[in-house]
Formats: sequence, structure tokens, C-alpha cells
Amino acid sequence: MNEQLFELVTELSQVGLNAVQKGLALASGGNLSVRVPGADEFAVTGAGTFLDKLTVDSYATVDLTGNPTSRESAVRPSSEWKLHQRTYEARPDVNCIIHLHPQYAVLLDALGHKVRLFTLDHAFYVKSIGRTDFYPNGSDELADTAAEQAGTHNCIIMGNHGSSAIGPDIEMAYRRAVNMEQAAEATYRALLLGDTETEFPRDQWEMLHHA
Repeated sequence: MNEQLFELVTELSQVGLNAVQKGLALASGGNLSVRVPGADEFAVTGAGTFLDKLTVDSYATVDLTGNPTSRESAVRPSSEWKLHQRTYEARPDVNCIIHLHPQYAVLLDALGHKVRLFTLDHAFYVKSIGRTDFYPNGSDELADTAAEQAGTHNCIIMGNHGSSAIGPDIEMAYRRAVNMEQAAEATYRALLLGDTETEFPRDQWEMLHHA
């Protein structure tokens, strides 16, 4: 692992710890990846690694054709490595993918409710949310449908499973992940109050994204 990638996985490991502390994932529920911009390989958390106990030794490196490049390491890549690989292929501008198991977003989706964006941060960072049906973890179907959704969305809910948030760097990918789940929790609370329509003002949303 080169020095640039070493620094990035060190930063990403802190995101894993923070995500577990915020309840966005439990134990090994989820996986994270990062790459040096323009690189043809990425580092992804290893199979079964606890996201709040990550170190630089918790990662495997895989190239964009799906071949492991960290042959000196005993760490096997997460079973979801295809999800990361295919999203990087679909989005050359993306350098970090955060796959978590957020409870509110997954619950609302399972119940057939759209996650609504309420705040300026929701509208600015999340923008829009894609989704996929349920497919087994690690499957080609999950990887391919999530990558297809990533063509037009930076946040994706995978039915009865989890979410994926992507960005040009670690900071932006994680901002999107936490804002999507905050929007999901706000949607849940609005539904409890009987509200099914309120969202961030559409005219302001359009101005925000065309400025």
C-alpha cells in the first residue's frame, strides 16, 4: 500500500468508528472503500471486519477488474467488493464509497415510504436518493443495480439491506451518508405526526442546484 493510500485508509478508519457510534452500522454491518484519485485500484475493508475497530491492516486492495492486488496480505476483501468495484467503474469521479446499514432509511424503504429531504443540508449534500430491490449481499445483481443507480444518484438505498453513499473524497461521501439517514429519521418523525408531504421547498431546491 503506497503512502497516499495509507493516509486515506487511516482517515477512513475514523469514519468507520464514527458511523458505529452514530448507530449507522453495527459491528461488521457494512463496508468502506477508498482510492487515490485516478488510481486503478482501491482499498476495501476486509471480510468480517468491525467498522469501529479498523486499522490500516483491516483492508485489502482490489483493482478495477476485480483482481486482488494485496497478495502479501492475508485479509480477504469484503464480500461486497463487487458493489465498490462496479460503482467505481460507473463513476470515475468517485473516490470513496460508504456502505452502511442505517435503520431509518432501510425501514422506510421497506414500508414503501420515500425518504424526504427537509433541510438545506439534506438538499445540498444528498440531492436525490436512488434505490434497488433486495438482492443477496455480494451478488452481481446487487452490485450492478447499485452501480446503475449511482449513475444519477449519490445516495442509494438497497432494499431490506443498507445504503451506499459516494463522493469525490471521504468527507463528502460521509456527509452524504449521515445526511441521508438524518433525512430518513426526520421523515419517520413526520409520518408519526401524520405528515406525508412536507419537503424542502422545491423552488429553493432548484435555485440551490442551478446556482
